[in-house]
Amino acid sequence: MRGETIGQYRIIDKLGAGGMGEVFLAEDTKLKRKVALKFLPESLSAVAEARARFEREGRAQAALSHPNVVVVHDVAVHNGRPFIVMEHIDGMPLGEYCLTESPSVSARIRLAIGIAEGLAAAHRAGIIHRDLKPANILVASDGRAKICDFGLAHARAEAQITRNGSTLGTAAYMSPEQAQGQPVDQRSDLFSFGSVLYEMLTGQRAFAGEHDAAILYSIIHEDFVPLSQWHSDLPQQIGDIIGRSLKKKPDERYGSADELLAALREMKRSLDGGVAAGQTDRDAPSIAVLPFTNMSADPENEYFSDGLAEELINALTKIPQLHVAARTSSFAFKGRELDIREIGRKLGVGTVLEGSVRRAGKRLRVTAQLINVTDGYHLWAERYDREMEDVFAIQDEISGAIVSTLKVRLVGEDKRPQVRRPTANVEAYSLYLRGRHFWSGRTEDGLQRAIDCYQQAIALDPRFTLAHVGIADCRLLSCSYQFLSPADSIPYAREAAARAMTLDSESAEAYESRAHVHILDDWDWSAAERDFRRAIALDPGYATARNRLGLLLSLLGHIDAALEESETARALEPMSLIINNAYALRAFERREFDRALNLVSDVLEMKTDFGPARMLLGQIYEQLGDYQRAVAELHRAKSALGSSSVASGQLGHAYAKWGNDEEARLILEELHELSARRFVSPLSFSMIHLGLGETEQALEWLARAVDQRSVWMIHLHVASDPRLDAVRDNPSFTALLGRMNLSAAQTGPRR
Repeated sequence: MRGETIGQYRIIDKLGAGGMGEVFLAEDTKLKRKVALKFLPESLSAVAEARARFEREGRAQAALSHPNVVVVHDVAVHNGRPFIVMEHIDGMPLGEYCLTESPSVSARIRLAIGIAEGLAAAHRAGIIHRDLKPANILVASDGRAKICDFGLAHARAEAQITRNGSTLGTAAYMSPEQAQGQPVDQRSDLFSFGSVLYEMLTGQRAFAGEHDAAILYSIIHEDFVPLSQWHSDLPQQIGDIIGRSLKKKPDERYGSADELLAALREMKRSLDGGVAAGQTDRDAPSIAVLPFTNMSADPENEYFSDGLAEELINALTKIPQLHVAARTSSFAFKGRELDIREIGRKLGVGTVLEGSVRRAGKRLRVTAQLINVTDGYHLWAERYDREMEDVFAIQDEISGAIVSTLKVRLVGEDKRPQVRRPTANVEAYSLYLRGRHFWSGRTEDGLQRAIDCYQQAIALDPRFTLAHVGIADCRLLSCSYQFLSPADSIPYAREAAARAMTLDSESAEAYESRAHVHILDDWDWSAAERDFRRAIALDPGYATARNRLGLLLSLLGHIDAALEESETARALEPMSLIINNAYALRAFERREFDRALNLVSDVLEMKTDFGPARMLLGQIYEQLGDYQRAVAELHRAKSALGSSSVASGQLGHAYAKWGNDEEARLILEELHELSARRFVSPLSFSMIHLGLGETEQALEWLARAVDQRSVWMIHLHVASDPRLDAVRDNPSFTALLGRMNLSAAQTGPRR
């Protein structure tokens, strides 16, 4: 078939063949990308059961959109032979990768986490793989694991294929129930995963034999050889996870892939030195603090109930041996009617704290309940009727009760309070919490109202460090979203960050804010990196600092290190929209557009109108040549971002590349008119001129962007943006990079 054209696909070469398919490398001539075409063998094309199984594979895989699952683009038929169009993975099967590349134990665990993430996504979609094995897991050139070959998969809504007395799958990786032809559920995949992980780490199969019957007997009746007999230096936590995954009875395994994934992540944090909590182990107690319900007559008091929960999270995070779900993850369940046990499973924790706050004048009524995720029963509950001035004491008592109930060790002396008292002025504290509430909305009005609250708090307590940090963060965001010009925001942010540093030289938040100023205004990359790393040293679980350090490292061309920081930030704040979007941006910068598409789609599943994700999605579609979708997504981004004009330049560029110069020039006119009333980044003008092929005008606007310290010169990673390839070799562009203390060698195209 080499050289043959099938629809829009031109066959380049044959990649391989197996019992259920032949795979070819092809070029998608329409979208200008490489794809893999998997054909059902001719000998099976007339067999109804084989065709059904093959089509089921395509449907199952197409239903998933996850970076750890091979993407299916289409299912079609050619000359009577069904075929599946998939993303092309430049890599090798998992077994071959472990044998030839000899990755470290840490790298193998990272691969395992990726496989578990893909498996969890399949299970959440109601799909059971039923043939998970090293040959069905590919490792891409970027080191990411990709699950493929869902030929035996079935959805819960479909009839089960496994029947009593029949087995389908690969003997060495079957679960005991699958080996005996019994009905299977998601826990069968977890057994197969345990077998795969065992082989990844030891190079040996967990259950072996000279023939299939012997292997199946071993799976059903015998124990696997302990890992220590192969490698004595493997951490005990790994053996424990594998041991639980390979339990003969499904009820004794992990209850879900999400639960298994949480165990793997916790183990990795422990092996890496306790990123999230300083000191953790497999048996460490874990907790998620849900946003407290506002029971006050005034709905605007919601900021206080949210703030109380957030401060408890901050306090509990400081306790060794206690794993605490991040704020963004816990708050993702706000307003959702879900069973506490389901929330606990999704967050990978053993206990959940929920409560309510009723505030009337200076009186507070706070209730709190600690619930065991396993059975849904209360472990502890209390009600506090106090004066507003006692809010810190209430937080101390709640955290102390949690510590006592879960039997964990406090920092320092056993009775040392865990809740920080950022100010002695309760009214200033209340204003700070109100400011945090407005800040989290990321709107122009919200940021200004947050600044007002912080300024009032500072008037009451000039030494309130976190209020100064809050002002810096709001000014920086106002600049990032183009609500204010750099000149009207950065100097105030710098002043506020400096004041915070003066007040508390051990504040992780202050170091992070100052580092952000170094990035956006000073272009002092070394100083920024020092401050980010100091912030992380002070608070290893500070996801924002890790996320922005990843941004900095990517800008400087340290791609692997950037990806590592982004992955850590994502593990710390798995439900954070901006952190997950930044992770997708890392893939976009590396020109891995299919992967970026999957990642940003995950973000939009969490919040469909998240403007930055819609904007990135539009940019990805443009690079894939799907201009109609690109324009549609950028229009949605423009609407979602409201008064910000950051998406306009991207939209104009996409229109121009689509060949619609008239629409592109209309957006140019709109931006010129808007710039008379408010700040518009010169980069937006430059992007449209680039799309129109007007190089000189584009470079002129880029020079203005540098002159004005336009924030989006950094946030768009201007030198790794593929839309700027047309000017990358231009001496004027090189000179602009020099002015930003960058070089083309650092920031050129990734692949």
